[in-house]
Amino acid sequence: MHSATFRFYANLNDFLPAGDAQRRFRYAFWGQPAIKDAIEAIGPPHPEIDLVLVNGRSVPFNYALQDGDRVSVYPHFLRLNISTLTKVRAAPLQRVCFVLDTHLGQLASYLRMLGFDSLYRNDYADSELTSLSTLQGRTLLTQDRGLLKRNQVQHGYCVREAQPLQQLVEVLLRFELNDSITPFTRCMRCNEILETVAANEVRSSVPPRVFQEQRRFRICPGCRRVYWQGSHHTRMEALIERVMEATKTPSKHTPGIATSMDE
Repeated sequence: MHSATFRFYANLNDFLPAGDAQRRFRYAFWGQPAIKDAIEAIGPPHPEIDLVLVNGRSVPFNYALQDGDRVSVYPHFLRLNISTLTKVRAAPLQRVCFVLDTHLGQLASYLRMLGFDSLYRNDYADSELTSLSTLQGRTLLTQDRGLLKRNQVQHGYCVREAQPLQQLVEVLLRFELNDSITPFTRCMRCNEILETVAANEVRSSVPPRVFQEQRRFRICPGCRRVYWQGSHHTRMEALIERVMEATKTPSKHTPGIATSMDE
């Protein structure tokens, strides 16, 4: 039996037992496991890790853990360039886009409302989620830690919050998305980019009163859902304002944010 000491930093402590969080602790092991396997056995999934130092030296995930090693594990550095130091970070994605697991349907709708490319189906198998993430260069959002520990997953994030709007604030903060928001440009139902359409072209698809009162319409080229700036649009605008305000004063549980768009 060998042992090494570990210390996890910042939000990686979310994955640790309370007794091991925010401090250095001893980890016992047999043989020479890869550092990635040891870290994931302790708790944190590898896509959330940006830097691993062993005895003060940056190492890759396949480093073989040795008896007596001192290991420090860090999450993603959003405002610090450590590209010359890290040996575990996957190549950055070319664009911001997501695929969400079956438990995050409302979060997917909210992300689409803000204009973010977000794939979601309520019957995705785990293998489909990992394939979509890998082949299409999408960040996998999930609350399933085991799913994030699959070797194929390079870009992923474990959503901590339970309520959809709090999840939205969490994701906006984690990926620094405030400056990338383009509200009401994407279909909330099927994720397609909306197209502007002449009023006469959708006359038969909207209530007569709506056709008389509105003159600006957009349509989804996928599901053919028609959008206009009615009372529901106004409620969504108010919701977005509250969400944006919450991202300016983040807290562990974002106060003042309702749990449903209709509240």
